[in-house]
Amino acid sequence: MSSVSSIHADDGAHHHAHDDSKKTIVGFWLYLMTDCLIFASLFATFGVLANATAGAPGAKQLFDLNYVAVETLFLLLSSFTFGVAVINVHKQNKGGALAWLALTFLLGLAFIGMEVHEFSHLIAENAGPGRSAFLSAYFGLVGTHGLHVTMGLLWLGVIMHQVSKFGLNAVMERRIACLSLFWHFLDLVWVCVFSIVYLGGVL
Repeated sequence: MSSVSSIHADDGAHHHAHDDSKKTIVGFWLYLMTDCLIFASLFATFGVLANATAGAPGAKQLFDLNYVAVETLFLLLSSFTFGVAVINVHKQNKGGALAWLALTFLLGLAFIGMEVHEFSHLIAENAGPGRSAFLSAYFGLVGTHGLHVTMGLLWLGVIMHQVSKFGLNAVMERRIACLSLFWHFLDLVWVCVFSIVYLGGVL
């Protein structure tokens, strides 16, 4: 009788854990939807103010497409390496998962480094966010995306520490799945930034 009760208790615990996992994923999707609204507002603002340069330099004078293309390549590659890391997670390959997550971190860090350099260069050229409405919208949109990537890098660092310490249990798999959604979402947003802000402004 006690063994039957134990089986029922285990089944209940498994069902509860499964429900918690589903709630976490659904909750994270809801969070991403709120982020979509934030970026949609920033894109709309940029669209309205794209030509409001007030005599200051515009996109064609300020942006270097070759530089931004390299920046974009780093972020897109990081999405690929994160995907390979997730494959290793599903295979329970801890070493492989950590290696690919570390490579993702380095690529994301390179992206942020290039963005910070670009911002500092623009400010040094007297093209900061206070120079025109166009530049305010630009710094607001691109800066918000960069802040999200920075938060993603911090989250990724915590995840790598936890995987190295606790291994690839069900909780860690769920956390990595959420971070993967977040990272790929940021890649998608950046593709829109590159297409609308940089390509649309220069070409």
